[in-house]
Amino acid sequence: MTQVLKFTKMHGAGNDFVMIDAPDLQGLKLNASLIEALCNRRTGVGADGLIIIDKPSNPKSAFSMVYFNADGHEAEMCGNGARCSVAFAHQNGMAEVECFFDTYSGTLSGRVFASNDIQVSLPAWNDLTLDLNLGNQKFPDHHACNTGVPHLVIPVPDVAQVEVQKHGHAYRYHEQFSPAGTNVNFVSQDPNTGDQMLRTYERGVEDETLACGTGASATAVVLCKLGLAQSPVSLHTRGGDVLCVSVDFEDRKLLLRGPAETSFCGEVKISILFGNKQ
Repeated sequence: MTQVLKFTKMHGAGNDFVMIDAPDLQGLKLNASLIEALCNRRTGVGADGLIIIDKPSNPKSAFSMVYFNADGHEAEMCGNGARCSVAFAHQNGMAEVECFFDTYSGTLSGRVFASNDIQVSLPAWNDLTLDLNLGNQKFPDHHACNTGVPHLVIPVPDVAQVEVQKHGHAYRYHEQFSPAGTNVNFVSQDPNTGDQMLRTYERGVEDETLACGTGASATAVVLCKLGLAQSPVSLHTRGGDVLCVSVDFEDRKLLLRGPAETSFCGEVKISILFGNKQ
C-alpha cells in the first residue's frame, strides 16, 4: 500500500520549506534519505529544508518546530523556517497572534502582524568575533557570530560581483570552522540608496539560498558592532525581499521580521516517488 503524505510548501523571503503537521506522518519515519528526496528540486517537492510542526514540550508553548536541512540532517535553528512555522501554526489554529514555540535551540516567541508579516525571536547570539585571521584570502575582512547556528560575515564592495557558490563553499569548509563548518554571508552597502545587500551560502543546503534569517541576524549584529548600521537593520535578500533585524546588545536579543507565505499544499506518494526510502 502506497502511503500518501500531506504537506504545505512555504517560503520566507524565498527561503523555502516543506511543512508537515506531525499527525499527517501517520507513523512514517522521516530518515535523512527520505528528507533529502523530498527536498530534491528535480524529483521531489523541492525545498531548502523540511519542518515538522509537533506538540510542544513546554506547557506555555503552542507547538514545537523540528527543522532539517535539505541534506536530511537536523539543524539547530532556521530563522526563516521559524517564521514560516509561526505562520503555519497560526493559519491552522495551533497558535494565537502572539505565541511561544519550542525549537532545538530553546523556546522562542512569535508574533503575527499580518498573514504574511511574521516576527520571531532568535536565541541570544554568542561567539561574536571580529577581524578573524583566516590566512591569505580573497576578501580582507572576516567576522563570526553564532545566531543559533554559526555564521561568517564578510563585507565586500559589491555582493552582485561575488561568486557565492565558489567562495562560500571554500569558507564553509575552512579549517578554522572544522569539523561542523559554517554558513557564509557576503554583505555590501548600495552606494546610491545606502541599503544593505546580503547573499548567503548555507551549509546543509550547500548552495546559495534566496534568504537566510539567522544569516541576516548575524550580519546585523556584525554591522551594528562595526558601526556600519543601527538597529533595526534592514537587509535586502537575494530573492528581493527585505528582512528586518532588531539587535539588543545589552541582552544579546534578536528579533527577525519579514514575509512568510504559503506557496501551495499537496500530497506525495512516498513509495512511488522515493522508492520506499523509509
